[in-house]
Amino acid sequence: MIRREAERMAWVIGSAGLVGAAIGWIVAPAAFPYAWLAALTAWLGWPIGCMGILLIHALTGGDWGYATRPQLVAGMLTLPLLLPALFPLIIVSPALYSWLRPEVAAHLDNGFYLNSPSFVARSIVYLIVWCGLSLLILRALRQKGPDLRLARIAPAGLILLAITVTFAAIDSTMSLDPHFVSSAYGLIAIAAMGLLALSVSLFAAVIGQPPDEDALRSLGRLLLALLILWAYLDFMQVLIVWQSDLPNEASWYIPRSTGGWGLMAALVAGGHFVLPFFALLSPRVQRSRRGIACVTALLILSEVVRSWWLVVPASITSFGMVDVFAMLGVIGIAAALALRTPLLPGVPDAVWRHV
Repeated sequence: MIRREAERMAWVIGSAGLVGAAIGWIVAPAAFPYAWLAALTAWLGWPIGCMGILLIHALTGGDWGYATRPQLVAGMLTLPLLLPALFPLIIVSPALYSWLRPEVAAHLDNGFYLNSPSFVARSIVYLIVWCGLSLLILRALRQKGPDLRLARIAPAGLILLAITVTFAAIDSTMSLDPHFVSSAYGLIAIAAMGLLALSVSLFAAVIGQPPDEDALRSLGRLLLALLILWAYLDFMQVLIVWQSDLPNEASWYIPRSTGGWGLMAALVAGGHFVLPFFALLSPRVQRSRRGIACVTALLILSEVVRSWWLVVPASITSFGMVDVFAMLGVIGIAAALALRTPLLPGVPDAVWRHV
């Protein structure tokens, strides 16, 4: 009953958000492209991160993976939403990416990479790899001995995920400023996706059917490890840019560290690292359903704010309701689909139990 009520609420919130975003596209056409990209950036980390964690667990084993397998598979199965969600992005892409305009592309040193044909080709590769891996994972879970079959595809699958996520992050958000360069950007995106996927899955698990105390503590420790990894990579990027003091790199941080965006950066630092870090250091919090639920909820909310912080400052408009509506629309519909996963045909029984 609780799941059905939550699903119904998610459909309502998602539908209202999409309507609001559509109105915003008409009323504020300059703000909508960035609002939609930020929403897709926040949500896409969920299914991609879920795939990565499923494949990692296939290699490492442990009760923690079985305790969150239903939630991880449910998150992965929201990936088909990417196909319809890409259509608005394709329409507004010239407004997002200056390098798609010939007068700008002619003066870029990296024009061999940032151009329309190669961008389209890479996007097709990303879709093929992500959809193909999700189908292979589902196929493995439907067969006898799913863990062994997942372990066979995990090494190649993780390599493909790492490569495609790195380039997809560069193409989608880093290229909003075609002059900005960061060798750590893709790694930060990978760590953020894993952290978001585990946060959502663990939040859903402790709200619904909580794992036993040992599995919950293992998941809490894993969450802490991913949190430290993301913070380390993000801090190293800031440190290198600050130490190098190059105009192309520094100019990316200037609009994101002044005014309201500077306050949002502080909120991200506090909610995406400082508070969860000190909370998860406590063994008591690691074993507590309520403690884990609060920490994961804070991490999910902080990742939403971080997606706005990454994308919206690149626009000439300020943060507004169209950003909120787009985020609610995409995440609401994705959450509704994930909650419906147990009723979908073709979802294997191995998802719901340790085989």
